[in-house]
Amino acid sequence: MRTNFLPLAKCAPIVLLLAITIGSCKKSNIFGDTKVVIPTPPPDTVKKITDTTTFTLVWSDEFNGTSVDSKNWNMETGSLHVNNEKEYYQAANATVANGNLVITAKSESVGGFPYTSARMNTANKVNVAYGKIEARIKIPMGAGLWPAFWMLGSDINTGTTWPGCGEIDIMEHINADSLIYGTMHWSAAGNQADYGLKLSSSPSAYHVYSVTWDDTAIKWYVDNTLYVTGNIANDINNTDAFHKPFFIILNLAVAGDFPGQTVDLSKLPANMYVDYVRVYKAN
Repeated sequence: MRTNFLPLAKCAPIVLLLAITIGSCKKSNIFGDTKVVIPTPPPDTVKKITDTTTFTLVWSDEFNGTSVDSKNWNMETGSLHVNNEKEYYQAANATVANGNLVITAKSESVGGFPYTSARMNTANKVNVAYGKIEARIKIPMGAGLWPAFWMLGSDINTGTTWPGCGEIDIMEHINADSLIYGTMHWSAAGNQADYGLKLSSSPSAYHVYSVTWDDTAIKWYVDNTLYVTGNIANDINNTDAFHKPFFIILNLAVAGDFPGQTVDLSKLPANMYVDYVRVYKAN
């Protein structure tokens, strides 16, 4: 997920295989057929994992109320003018009902954009450095839809520009395919660096999307399946950004460089359901 932010990306860690590009963040640079190709990890890195680490819950939003809790979330408004996205974000498109946060993308013209949706973040309210971050989400399927559960380095709000602040995309999905993307973005020697993999799943059903994160590695899971590990030990490959606090973001974009510009209007309005978001610390 492109990074602009309206003020107020048990198995031994593997060495990161860098995909370094210069310029704006576009997912085609990572997963496209004609750009950088991320290799399949060694056989022991995609399988059910029994991790002996235990965690203690330190924060959660279970969405059991009747509206978005402003103690936890900032609502972003307007267009970020990134990725050639076509949505206008507004708080009205994020509701809470039946124990779920519901982010709705609609076909309606606001602010010069043909679609509306919602984007929300925990900046200056919930900041995370290491631990386990997870959400249980049901994803809408349809051409042009781009839901995401991700994090940005908190210092983007104090002068550090992207990608130097770092980005951890816990879950991204596009269009109507079965693939879930887990990615990290950062700055290496002044250039954009990206690492990630994708996993086939059943996105239209609820799944738990999570990362576990310590001073040596970031690990991506769908339910209990580990599918990619990024090594950040000793700031290898300039990964120092991933040893600082991050904040959480939820959004549903419409169109853009990653999903393309074709939008299936028959799928709108489209709902992204979030059962909960939880943060744990390792014991």
